This record gives sequence, structure tokens and C-alpha cells, in this order.
Amino acid sequence: MNRTWFAVVVAALFEVGWVIGLKHATNAWEWIGTILAITVSFYVMIMAGKKLPVGTVYAVFVGLGTAGTVLSEMIFFNEPIQIVKLLLIGLLLVGVIGLKLVTKETSEGVGS
Repeated sequence: MNRTWFAVVVAALFEVGWVIGLKHATNAWEWIGTILAITVSFYVMIMAGKKLPVGTVYAVFVGLGTAGTVLSEMIFFNEPIQIVKLLLIGLLLVGVIGLKLVTKETSEGVGS
């Protein structure tokens, strides 16, 4: 995995953090963490979009974020584990991996 794809994964991890924060934050420090996660998530995603097609970056970002959020809710917040959900997350991840495999990184920046 190259640095740009790694950045997309990092952005998705921060997305999981801010989505969970939006639901579960109860005090000022948790809200500050949520706002920080939003900022980092979108900044890193935007930077990755300078080297990869924006549509692909966004699809992978949202797909990984969705999978991570659903799994986090099951693991940390006692959301019921359903086999159908796990299978659909697996299907989603197959699509995300497929997008990564067919997308080439460019050396051109925005506006080039």
C-alpha cells in the first residue's frame, strides 16, 4: 500500500471517530475530539484527492468509514451482531478493495 492509499485509510479511521463522537459525545472534551477528528479526516481525504481520483477516494473513504463505524458500534457499544450485517460489510470491503486495485495514482496535482 502506498502513502496516498494509507492516507485514505487514516482519514477513514478518523471518520469512524467523528461519527461515533457525533452520537456519543457528552462533554466539551469529547466534542473537541470530535471536531478535531472531523478536521483531520477531511484534510487527509482532500490531500489524498490530489493524487487519486476524487470519486474513488470518496467512495473508499465512505466505505471504510461505514464498515468501521458499524463494527465499532457492535464491538464497543453493544449493537447486536447480525450475520447479514457482517456479510454486507464484507461485500462493501470487496468493492473498496476492487476500487483500490483498479485505480492508478497520478503525479499531477489539482488543476494540472
